[in-house]
Amino acid sequence: MQPGIECSLRVREMTDPDRAEVSELIYISINHWYQMHGRPPIFHGGPQATEIFYDVYATLDPGCAVVVENARTGRLMASCFYHPRERHVSLGIMNVHPNYFGQGAGKALLRFIIDYTEEHGFRALRLTQSALNLDSFSLYNTAGFIPRCIFQDMFLTVPKAGMKYRIAGLDRVREATLADVPAMVSLELEVSGITRERDYRYCIENQQGIWHVSVYESDDGGIGGFMISCGHPAMNMLGPCVARGEQEAASLILRELDHYKGRTPVFLLPVEKAALVRQAYDWGARNCELHLCQVRGEFQPFRGISMPAFLPESA
Repeated sequence: MQPGIECSLRVREMTDPDRAEVSELIYISINHWYQMHGRPPIFHGGPQATEIFYDVYATLDPGCAVVVENARTGRLMASCFYHPRERHVSLGIMNVHPNYFGQGAGKALLRFIIDYTEEHGFRALRLTQSALNLDSFSLYNTAGFIPRCIFQDMFLTVPKAGMKYRIAGLDRVREATLADVPAMVSLELEVSGITRERDYRYCIENQQGIWHVSVYESDDGGIGGFMISCGHPAMNMLGPCVARGEQEAASLILRELDHYKGRTPVFLLPVEKAALVRQAYDWGARNCELHLCQVRGEFQPFRGISMPAFLPESA
């Protein structure tokens, strides 16, 4: 910003008339950041592709989104979605327009959501953050977030004929139904210390036609893991996934990969799960980025496998 030019910020709730501008903000800010750092753009096809974020979160978490507005021009400087759940709040996709980098818009959004978390009695605020973006890392770290887990982002182009591989446990994976939701809730509470019942129901009901959900049936007839995946053109991603062990997680990943024949899904694996990572490499997966699970407040170490996703980004 030039000396003598001031930009006053106004934080307010995101509303339906903001949909197109927020979608454009998401599209340009994320693509700009990656391209400025020598990497290819994440989104393609124009800002209409990223309208999916508003559409999903307006249904899942109505009223839980904020923007920072330029008080002089009325233009949006930044936006963020947040996701209150039974035991925590998740800070979802946050974007600052490149024209306003470094002017305090991101900090204002973060302060709003921290205040919301504390005022409503939640014991934890969680997020999944790119390890490549050190400016964001500094913002979150300064605000009291602690990195708890590292994930390696991997992508794999699935042959048009499907995945040729077969592993033990693959025959235990089946389509999820709404009857599985209580078991999914119990499993994530056991593994991660959080629950997200509305997300499970929303994705299984799949009214938008972009979700697929599988579960892994254990020997005792219970659920040993589940995987949600998104097939939208702007976000073809496996996850969230929760599983008791690497065997269950590998079976769920392989089944969901086979659901996207001819496409290139992305998925995040915990770096310390060496056997699972090795299995992904053997299938032909490659690395593209690293992400951090960051938590401000209480955290239960993972007692199994937890794979986050960016839609829905509620863990």
